[in-house]
Amino acid sequence: MYKLKTNRSINKRFKVTSNNKLLKRKASKSHLLQKKSSKRKRRLSKVSIINYSDYSNLINSLPYLY
Repeated sequence: MYKLKTNRSINKRFKVTSNNKLLKRKASKSHLLQKKSSKRKRRLSKVSIINYSDYSNLINSLPYLY
């Protein structure tokens, strides 16, 4: 069987925990930060876990993740 290609952009954006959950950074923290409150920016800088409904789409793009 031939090798499957990994989607490199997805591979750079997500990380796997020891319990096989996917972590991602939150969006909207790169620019236009002046009008966002400090509380909102602090919340956006935290890492979050991928929702289970999106999980299957990412796993198909990352065949050698586990």
